[in-house]
Amino acid sequence: MNSKVSQYFINKYKPSVGPEEAEAPLYDPGLLAKLDWSKVTHMKGGVTNHAPGEGLRVRPLCKADYDRGFLQLLSQLTKVGDISREKFNERFEAMKNCPGHYYVTVIEDTDQGKIVGSATLSCELKFIRGCAKRGRLEDVVVNNEYRGKQLGKLIVSTVTLLANQVGCYKMGLDCKDEMKPFYGSIGYTSEKGNDNTMIIRF
Repeated sequence: MNSKVSQYFINKYKPSVGPEEAEAPLYDPGLLAKLDWSKVTHMKGGVTNHAPGEGLRVRPLCKADYDRGFLQLLSQLTKVGDISREKFNERFEAMKNCPGHYYVTVIEDTDQGKIVGSATLSCELKFIRGCAKRGRLEDVVVNNEYRGKQLGKLIVSTVTLLANQVGCYKMGLDCKDEMKPFYGSIGYTSEKGNDNTMIIRF
């Protein structure tokens, strides 16, 4: 096959910009594939991000999740506002253009085609501890209709393991008093002098 014919087939079958682009992940999904759950003892029935349950998938956020109810899910946690697709895509690109800083991770119900859980790992670069990296756990939410399936523990544990995977020396979060037992069951402890800030060290 000569070079002109080869180029014809490359151009003809090259994926078009559209749905394929919208499915591009915010961060490398290979990071999730490498998570080691061997020391996690608080999950029942072998649930991990690799085996989240029938019809469920744990993965990075993508632009197409705008249509899978990602923002509606966040509205169960806090005020979101009226965000257009264009504004959503702009913020997604801004996060993606800061590699190593934003890891928005979701649980998708693949049967229903909707996002039912989410949490964000935000990484802060420090000068302390030899220019270390600190993680912050934010925007943790599970769809009200999916409670009782360990999805809260699953998404928090996944993002916590991810923080360790990407080199954070510790992970912190701010939570209300009523949520402290939940995070405590996953291994987080109250920070001395600030009961509502909880941390886990790696």
